[in-house]
Amino acid sequence: MKRQDFFFDLPESLIAQQPAKQRRDSRLLVMNPDGTTSDQSFPNILDYIQPNDLLVFNNTRVIPARLFGKKASGGKLEFLIERVLDDKTLLTHIKSSRSPKEGARLTVENSFDVEVVGRQDALYVVKVVDNDLSALALVEKFGHMPLPPYIERDQEGKDDRAEDKERYQTVYSEKPGAVAAPTAGLHFDEALLKGIQDKGAQIGFVTLHVGAGTFKPVQVDDIKEHVMHSEYLEVDEKVIEQIHQTKVKGGRVFAIGTTSVRSLESAAKYSPAGELKPYRGETDIFITPGYEFQVVDVLQTNFHLPESTLIMLVSALAGYERTMHAYKHAVEQAYRFFSYGDAMLVFPQEQKK
Repeated sequence: MKRQDFFFDLPESLIAQQPAKQRRDSRLLVMNPDGTTSDQSFPNILDYIQPNDLLVFNNTRVIPARLFGKKASGGKLEFLIERVLDDKTLLTHIKSSRSPKEGARLTVENSFDVEVVGRQDALYVVKVVDNDLSALALVEKFGHMPLPPYIERDQEGKDDRAEDKERYQTVYSEKPGAVAAPTAGLHFDEALLKGIQDKGAQIGFVTLHVGAGTFKPVQVDDIKEHVMHSEYLEVDEKVIEQIHQTKVKGGRVFAIGTTSVRSLESAAKYSPAGELKPYRGETDIFITPGYEFQVVDVLQTNFHLPESTLIMLVSALAGYERTMHAYKHAVEQAYRFFSYGDAMLVFPQEQKK
């Protein structure tokens, strides 16, 4: 398929700039198993959950990964941390008029220094110097929330409001390391999580630290030629056992967000044939129409960018025509798009007998 096959017209006015007043206040577009769509409120997601189902969430925590600094010459820099490599070392994008050279010493937020110690393709490896605090502690102390480029704040990106620090984070976030939120989970509050368990369903967790590459556009025409960015994930023994129990009891696995899909399907990809095992490591799995899902039965997600790898993933589960029709409906009904926007619940279409 071609990248252009996944294009749709999106009025800029539908790109959500602020979160809903309450997490659960979003709308929910349901792609029903019979091929129809229905317009719901997000709390109605509970109506679609049955006893013995399992909902799998990504418990990564967003770090305030955007920082500003300067060279020894005084030239301005902007950092977007991609990954914390170890106690003192960061992998980061650096935006500047001239690329800093290896060995250069850079001042960050007028508060601490790093040294450029290497490169990984377009990214820089920098090491904290002359400071007792860890790299993660310094980022947490001085960094700004890395809001997506389509959410407009001030021109320097420093206006990450107090509200963003809470709302661009899921209520169940636990393991720091992401530079973008797993936004499908932003709709859930504690009461909804309790409601899931009251229905007799289970809640499980995976960890995938979302990288800045999640916003990287597909630039090739033939989507088979696109190379995904690599991200670190953990699918542990507990959630694997929950999946086994769910399947034995005839329940369904709901993936909350595309990152949960990629985590679970990556575990299946790297497991021995016919046997789902825990997995910790890198993944660059790219899910497109024609993919056969091994674990995930249902997806809850937000509305994604035109021509993005994420709308391609949705199309793989729902079917291409159904997905594009649902997006057309969402635009016509003025659903709110992207990170702070509304949600959709995606069931594969039932096969006619």
